[in-house]
Amino acid sequence: MTAAKTASMTIAEMREFASFANHERAFIERALDIGMGRGDAFKVWSRAEADQRAIRGQYLAYRELRQLRAMVPDESGFDGIGGFMGSLIRIAAQDLAQEQLDGFSAFRFLYERLLGPDARPFLPAAFCGAAALPQIAPERRKLLLQSLSEAAATAPAWSPRAPGFYPEKVSSEAA
Repeated sequence: MTAAKTASMTIAEMREFASFANHERAFIERALDIGMGRGDAFKVWSRAEADQRAIRGQYLAYRELRQLRAMVPDESGFDGIGGFMGSLIRIAAQDLAQEQLDGFSAFRFLYERLLGPDARPFLPAAFCGAAALPQIAPERRKLLLQSLSEAAATAPAWSPRAPGFYPEKVSSEAA
């Protein structure tokens, strides 16, 4: 029963990933490559100078992910919340400013893999904080903030289950 439930959850994650726009899927794959140290992101993802700048920025921002994973605050208190949320909002804002994530669902999908399930309850606040910053274009801000559903914003609890599906770019050379 447990294996069937795990397989079913993984399939649901795959379906969710497939529902994202092509540019969102590519951005998530690239971000996971960088954030999880999978392969050479410059070699795999760099097609132009703008790509190189974006990848370099993600490498620099994502250096803090290991620290953030270790400092996820307890949901019942406020100890450590400032350092955690401040860093998370800054990293999230850099990602959102690249205009490759069109809403909260893709953002949550990426960040629950980058940070783990313990960070889930903090993702709506981080998303709102990052999306509302003046570094995000006003029309983009509106689109992003409207993508956060009331259910996600007011969820009484989040699953502690670790994600089972971590998408990877499949090289056409390997096929």
